[in-house]
Amino acid sequence: MSKSKTSKTYEDQAKAAVNKAAAYGEDIDIKDYVNPEEKYPYQEDPSKLEKKTKKDMLDAGIILDDPAQRSGTYLQMDSTPVHFSASQEGVEVMALSQALEKHDWLTDYLWKAVPIDSDKYTANVELNDNDGYFIRALKGQKTVYPVQACLYMAQVKAVQNVHNVIIAEEGSELHIITGCATASPDEPGLHIGVSEFFIKKGARVTFTMIHNWNPEIAVRPRTVTIVEEGGLFLSNYVLMKPVNSLQMYPTARCDGEQATVRYNSILTAGKGTNLDVGSRVLLNAKNARTEIISRAITIGGNIVARGYIEGNAPDVKGHLECRGLILGERGTIHAIPELKGDLAGIDLSHEAAVGKIAEEEVEYLMARGLTKDEATAAIVRGFLRVDIEGLPPMLHAELKKAVAASEKDLM
Repeated sequence: MSKSKTSKTYEDQAKAAVNKAAAYGEDIDIKDYVNPEEKYPYQEDPSKLEKKTKKDMLDAGIILDDPAQRSGTYLQMDSTPVHFSASQEGVEVMALSQALEKHDWLTDYLWKAVPIDSDKYTANVELNDNDGYFIRALKGQKTVYPVQACLYMAQVKAVQNVHNVIIAEEGSELHIITGCATASPDEPGLHIGVSEFFIKKGARVTFTMIHNWNPEIAVRPRTVTIVEEGGLFLSNYVLMKPVNSLQMYPTARCDGEQATVRYNSILTAGKGTNLDVGSRVLLNAKNARTEIISRAITIGGNIVARGYIEGNAPDVKGHLECRGLILGERGTIHAIPELKGDLAGIDLSHEAAVGKIAEEEVEYLMARGLTKDEATAAIVRGFLRVDIEGLPPMLHAELKKAVAASEKDLM
């Protein structure tokens, strides 16, 4: 990204935080990874990418052979944007570096949601070569098909620094499906992604993430969403493929009256996987609403499932639900639900449950003709089924397809 577009103050803040570890979870030594040196050519037609690359991206929900099903596309390999385009009027999709050249006002948004000195990961994004996607829906515009974005790690043992900015202007509607993938099936790498969302008055954004990492990748997303009056942010996170280490705690600020935020996550952790994940919502305005729903399955890995809702204004309402399922004899799930209220008249609740599949449920289904494996699979499918309201039919179908495609590997 052009450093001329970022201020000396940003650089100083980042340098001050370069050794600042995250406030929670496993630490990673960034020095174990290299900054990618190779730059990749821009692809006018992304369908002409290599067959394997397209397959990797398809497994993360990114369709390149039928662009008619998308309102826009953004592809990045390591730190290089290799394609970006928009096919619907009123929607902008481009590299953040290009957007900073085109829109002088965009600097007013950069690092305004995510503090640049949050920790060493955010600092590393600012201090090193980075780019990311800029997605914007203009005032009153509504996407017919989702915008798709893929962050692809091609070089092994490298760190991918990404900075994304998403803006939904007043009264707009924006649907985004984003996938992450790696070229190597087993080489290490580090992905650091900073994402800043700005949901203006009455705007609606659905953001669905489907990830296809490998068992040696470490992932450190840092995300903050600001929702204004009457705005809606719906986030869906699906991780059912192996990853070495994932640490994320996205925050949403409901700063406008009647702002609404919903987080849905579906997670699995195999042997050798460490997931420290959760969602955090601050209800800062009257009648703001939130719901955080997570489903976590361990088949030998470790999961810390966090959730935090804070009520800071009258008549706010929030619910937090975390359910964990342990398959096999080993694996750990640690559920940490938190609620904080600062005044009367708020309505916050939570429920959490962790356990194994009940033997009587398996026996009940076996008595009706299923094998033990079929009975177990049916119970797992039911456990993973999350009712997501407000999702466009096409995006809902793709989300179900991604979960279904992973069930065979899971079992």
